[in-house]
Amino acid sequence: MGISITIASGKGGVGKTMLSSNLGIALSQFGKDVTILDADIEMANLELHLGLEGMKFALHDVLAGEADISQAVYKGPEGVRVIPAGISLEGLRKADPEILEEVLGKLLKDTDILIIDAPAGLGRSVVTALAAGQELIIVANPEISSMSDALKTKIVAAKLGSHVLGTVLNRVGYDKTDLTVQEVQLILETKILGIIPEDPEVRRSAAFGSPVIVRMPNSPAAIAVKKLAADLIGKKYIPPKPKKESFMKRLVNGIFGGI
Repeated sequence: MGISITIASGKGGVGKTMLSSNLGIALSQFGKDVTILDADIEMANLELHLGLEGMKFALHDVLAGEADISQAVYKGPEGVRVIPAGISLEGLRKADPEILEEVLGKLLKDTDILIIDAPAGLGRSVVTALAAGQELIIVANPEISSMSDALKTKIVAAKLGSHVLGTVLNRVGYDKTDLTVQEVQLILETKILGIIPEDPEVRRSAAFGSPVIVRMPNSPAAIAVKKLAADLIGKKYIPPKPKKESFMKRLVNGIFGGI
């Protein structure tokens, strides 16, 4: 029997789906059997991040009783299994989120780690995803508005009996007004599991429908996610040393860098 980890945030746009997809792949690279499920049946995005658009069956169909969960599982990058939420409006109308817990029980029989990409906000589908997961990771940006939403998520999770593993700070260094790690800890009173720096490669990779950990594995964000994955499963991870530029390249950059 595997373990389920819900990735949640109080608001959209903080990098929740980015973390879900890249963390799942990183855990797979460390030898774990990983399944990533998009529980955001209203605003599905996971399939776009993983380049899996247009799949025949999705979670919508399973929650509507029109497909078995085994029919909605697809092979993703680096051997991870992926269950897209689906983007059909008809499927959304028929879907019953209350069935999600039963679906997760079936999935946990055949995987080491089940990553649940929860919806943003605190609606019914979010509460269902929070209640269904065994562990919870909160994703937040180091800014006041994000802290407020993350704190609400933590409070709801506590009422549901969810175990909060901690918080992952994403896009750190994006703005000079960012809160410090110490300030975030004082506000949320959770362990800071990982710090993912602002990295333009994340956005570029998303534009290509490929996770940054696959497309640019040595980028700052990818390295931070790998470290997080290693810490979660008790593995040691040694980041690659940055390559030294040749004298000629430094000379060219020095001459033409300002042009």
